[in-house]
Amino acid sequence: MTQMKKIKFDRMQNVSHEKGYISAAAMDQRGSLQKSIAKERGLAASDITSEVMSEFKTAVTKVLTPHSSAILLDPEFGLEAAKQRSANAGLLLAYEQTGYDNAIPGKMPRLLDDWSVAKAVEAGADAVKLLIYYHPDEEAGINAQKHEFTQKVGEECHAHDMPFFLEFVGYGLNGEDPKTDVNYAKQKPEIVAKSMEEYSKPQYHVDVLKVEIPVNVQCIEGSRAFGGQAAYSMQKALGHYRATAQTTKLPFIYLSAGVSDAEFRESLELASEAGVAYNGVLCGRATWKEGIPIFGKDGGPALTAWLEDRGVQNIQALNKVLEQGAKPWTDAYGGIDKIEII
Repeated sequence: MTQMKKIKFDRMQNVSHEKGYISAAAMDQRGSLQKSIAKERGLAASDITSEVMSEFKTAVTKVLTPHSSAILLDPEFGLEAAKQRSANAGLLLAYEQTGYDNAIPGKMPRLLDDWSVAKAVEAGADAVKLLIYYHPDEEAGINAQKHEFTQKVGEECHAHDMPFFLEFVGYGLNGEDPKTDVNYAKQKPEIVAKSMEEYSKPQYHVDVLKVEIPVNVQCIEGSRAFGGQAAYSMQKALGHYRATAQTTKLPFIYLSAGVSDAEFRESLELASEAGVAYNGVLCGRATWKEGIPIFGKDGGPALTAWLEDRGVQNIQALNKVLEQGAKPWTDAYGGIDKIEII
């Protein structure tokens, strides 16, 4: 029997689908979104104002949250959008600054200035999300700093009974591109597995692991997304799904990592084929990124029209996959009847 305070349990339920899994939309992109909009408008990223960012985020939030269990936003540009979400959708707020300082080795994380878990509570958040870039074989001193950093955030969330969603994204130690390098694709299952194992340790107080798909689907021979360079057979890939899932007893959800909507759906279908009891998704760009050029060139009303058509189609197709494969987050504890509410 696992004990959980009622306020934390209720917050977890607030970000979950009525069937218990998490079907959340991600709209906390900042630096990358500014650059993308700026590119479409022939401007510098610094020319994209807070108002423009808020307009984009509000459109996505209004249109997609009726079809999502929650929305992930950022305190910098997303608080106005948070007020516009559908009544059925919970709220996750990011805690980290966007990107990382290239002048410092190891892609070190940084927290937002003048922000805290207490302020997230005041803003109506149901959960806090932290993103870190992590490689289990990085220099020991760098990883020790990341472990301590994550632990402090976990302790802060724990003190406020705030669900802590931890996202970790792998990277190549020698500059490999994680999206295109076949050698990185071969390393990816172990990177994901070791990261999941590390951050499942109790000192981090993580409630939900937000994890990458453990394989590059474009490198699976026989996949619909196969791009011509094989890193694994289909059976090997399914084995990697199973092996990574076995490294944790915590609820875990998959992130879309900027791949296409079709590729992300295939990734989830393969998880189900492998028999993995994943607990949902936090899906961002796969659903709405094709709307960026439309917004950049034609503005907010055009983006809203696109979202109401193609964006909703994307998320409804994703939801069908989740209905067939995702499991309630409470299953990680043996079922809802194994959680003692205190």
